[in-house]
Amino acid sequence: MENESKTVLMIDDDEKLCRLMKDYLAPHGFEVEAVHNGFDGLDKLKSGAFDVVILDVMLPGMDGFTVLKNIRQISNIPVVMLTALGDEADRIVGLEIGADDYLPKTFSTRELLARLRAVSRRSQINAVQNNSDEIYFHDLYINSATREITQNGNPLTLTALEFDLLFCLARSAGRVLDRDQILDAIAGRSYDVFDRSIDVHISSLRKKLGDDSKNPRYIRTIRSVGYMLVKEDEI
Repeated sequence: MENESKTVLMIDDDEKLCRLMKDYLAPHGFEVEAVHNGFDGLDKLKSGAFDVVILDVMLPGMDGFTVLKNIRQISNIPVVMLTALGDEADRIVGLEIGADDYLPKTFSTRELLARLRAVSRRSQINAVQNNSDEIYFHDLYINSATREITQNGNPLTLTALEFDLLFCLARSAGRVLDRDQILDAIAGRSYDVFDRSIDVHISSLRKKLGDDSKNPRYIRTIRSVGYMLVKEDEI
């Protein structure tokens, strides 16, 4: 539910910013717990129950990209990255590693709140809409209620956004989905960051599935249109 309280782990060495975020987000249903380096952040994530992570790229000791890689080894929790770096390449790196969203450190508090609500909603949307949906596709098993996915019986670790992306395609297997349809299904609204990086998320998903874009077993690119999940009789 949108009104349910969410717990946020903020990993950022800017203590003043962390305090500001605690004060701003609390009335909006987000309880923020802050740590100020990556090592403490990983320890806290392992020991506590959180709904979303706000992660700074520029951290002392262990940078945010390395922290994110470690997070993705243990969790598919939604991660919003903050960075003072303006280069698009840095945004793409974070998204490829497994970030669900990205904001420069010049963000407005209202925009951060909107992004937090969006990634929280995406991480639950399939379970809310179809509490017992199960999809068997090729050698994949996808369960939207438990957020479980296996390939040949072996569990796959996907980000929250990658899971929603695959589930969206699987529900429409054999049918082409354009980018707007995909964005509406997984993001709730067409944030520019998703529009610019949807191909990056597809690329990352393909790598985790062991798929070949030139001879796809799972995800086929329909040039200038979008993507579709390939039915077994269409391979």
